[in-house]
Amino acid sequence: MTEIKNENLEKGEIAEAIDAPIQEKESVPAEVKTEEFDWASLETGLNAYSLKERSDFENSYNNTLNTVSEKEVLEGTVISLNKREIVVDIGYKSDGIVSLNEFRYNPDLKVGDKVEVYIESLEDKKGQMILSHKKARSTRSWDRVNKALETEETIKGYIKCRTKGGMIVDVFGIEAFLPGSQIDVKPIRDYDIFVGKTMEFKVVKINQEYRNVVVSHKALIEAELERQKKDIIGKLEKGQLLEGTVKNITSYGVFMDLGGVDGLIHITDLSWGRITHPNEIVELDQKLNVVIIDFDDDKKRIALGLKQLTPHPWDKLDENIKVGDTVKGKVVVIADYGAFVEIAPGVEGLIHVSEMSWSQHLRSAQDFLKVGDEVEASILTLDREERKMSLGMKQLRVDPWENIETVFGVGSKHKAVVRNFTNFGIFVEITEGVDGLIHISDLSWTKKIKHPSEFIAMNDEIEVVVLDIDKENRRLSLGHKQIEENPWDVFETIFTPESVHEGTVIELMDKGAVIALSYGVEGFATLRHLVKEDGSLVKQDEKLDFKIIEFNKLAKRIIVSHSRVYEDTKRSEENPKRKTTSRSAKKTTKAIVNNNNMEITTLGDIRELSDLKTQMEADEKKD
Repeated sequence: MTEIKNENLEKGEIAEAIDAPIQEKESVPAEVKTEEFDWASLETGLNAYSLKERSDFENSYNNTLNTVSEKEVLEGTVISLNKREIVVDIGYKSDGIVSLNEFRYNPDLKVGDKVEVYIESLEDKKGQMILSHKKARSTRSWDRVNKALETEETIKGYIKCRTKGGMIVDVFGIEAFLPGSQIDVKPIRDYDIFVGKTMEFKVVKINQEYRNVVVSHKALIEAELERQKKDIIGKLEKGQLLEGTVKNITSYGVFMDLGGVDGLIHITDLSWGRITHPNEIVELDQKLNVVIIDFDDDKKRIALGLKQLTPHPWDKLDENIKVGDTVKGKVVVIADYGAFVEIAPGVEGLIHVSEMSWSQHLRSAQDFLKVGDEVEASILTLDREERKMSLGMKQLRVDPWENIETVFGVGSKHKAVVRNFTNFGIFVEITEGVDGLIHISDLSWTKKIKHPSEFIAMNDEIEVVVLDIDKENRRLSLGHKQIEENPWDVFETIFTPESVHEGTVIELMDKGAVIALSYGVEGFATLRHLVKEDGSLVKQDEKLDFKIIEFNKLAKRIIVSHSRVYEDTKRSEENPKRKTTSRSAKKTTKAIVNNNNMEITTLGDIRELSDLKTQMEADEKKD
């Protein structure tokens, strides 16, 4: 019985097949091949092709189409596009769809352009073939990037966003880094204006290990500028006038873009006058006319000038200005040795520190002036050829030495300030420009001073008396002790020879001892005059009676003796009159010592001594 295989047969055909008589199988020769029944032609009701014919037709049709498979990359042609999608023909029986976002780097895409696509799916749920341009680029991008580096090919990229130090660029689907310094030959102040732009780049570096790519747009500009630069440099000449644009401003000068070639205007060549920073004269992107001052042999370093386009201020200086004239100006530079004063833009004069004051004690110029001060000065020297001028401030004030005898005459008393010490005295300044010397011997009537610093400190005020005037050398001889009366005039009447006074041993030496007497006076006793009545020598700090055996007013020297006290006492016993006189003198001396109690000599003490001297002289007249 014949087996019914096709369930789609019509009912009539099925009934006819059932009613057909069963026939025995006929033997078929082995070499005769039975063809299968063409159920497809039976279903359509058409005359069916043979299997061979059908196979030939299928092969002919398939040969007109590409054989493609998923996950494959191939090239297609853009046949249409809209705001969201692009339709690409890859030669298959159906076209593929690609999202327009994948072509952001190429906004100029149009119908007919060849693009690479990656087959994600031959047929989705809607029967549509899905393609990806991004994945196709990613698959082949690494090879293309490496090839671009080798061949120095110019490629396009889409700037996606900003990042630290630069931008992220989509190149063939790879995220490459664009450093901020490689965006343009000029410094970029606003990076955001480049986000979303498609630009041309050169691959400058690839890290194969980390698969990092660095690109540059500046390299393309520099290549073009280099070609322009060669043309410009070949025509450069010293003194040539060019127009340029301020490219960069530094503390030491201004870089100018001369149309592909850079030049530098040093800060000293910006203006004839002094400036502290170039931004006082120029600003970024400003166009200026400049002159070529110099360049190196390769013309890679070009020195430019701006001030050279205007006349030198010295050439415009008033011809009537001469030495002795008074001018006004502003301090622009100051140093220890002096100050530079600008009396006109680009015209300066130097005021040396020695011309700032009549004082002979040279100080730093900063003690008198500071930058920005408005000053008035007298022209001391003027050299128009050398363009130099020296000025003076003190010349506008009266020289104190012109009438020195009137204001600071001999014997006049003044207050002065200590300015300097030497081993032999003190230099003082009475007023600005008037100095004098106090010799160490004129500091005190009574004190023995080894160095002036023991007596007074630097910058202290001291009273002085003018002793002598040296107008030629502008020096005064001064004294301090002369402020007071010379106490040695009084001491001469007190410490008379043979008078006895109480004294204290303050210093023992090999040849004798220093004895402190009343009123701060010191005497000296040799060793033989230090023997006491019991035969022993006096000791340190021991108080004893001493007899004056020598008084030298000029040398301010008093020689005393303890031995003579008891020796003369013995002799006085033999001579009553001499004894009475000696005791009277001794009592008088002791009374003076007790009343003053060994105090240091002062002006009041000296007056008291003077009164005492007067009283003693009156008593002698009464006797």
